[in-house]
Amino acid sequence: MALLDVLGYLISGEGVLNMEVKVAVFGYLRFPPESMEAVRPYLMKFVEATRKYDKCIAYDVAEDLTDPGLIRFSELWPSDESLNAHLVAPHIVPWREAAKMLGLIERSFTAYNTVKSRVV
Repeated sequence: MALLDVLGYLISGEGVLNMEVKVAVFGYLRFPPESMEAVRPYLMKFVEATRKYDKCIAYDVAEDLTDPGLIRFSELWPSDESLNAHLVAPHIVPWREAAKMLGLIERSFTAYNTVKSRVV
């Protein structure tokens, strides 16, 4: 389920999610803009595997339209344990190797433990 779908579901009041968000992660990767065409297939494979196997509630990735080479991530996890398992999942190694090979310039991610949420 995509992050916007989760938020829309919560706002609509249509029911209760079967997983409570305990951890939110926001971050970015920066690549040389000329590498982005080569980055996309590796990134897509990694994102698909993460969504399929890693028990995330939402895992969204987008290229920044105003900053070529910048890829933003937003992630929702049911627990610290599920996030930690993702960080050592078998499909993360090939992605990290590909990112390095394709010229990864910068990586920045921060995890936040959630206490409560509110509609804004």
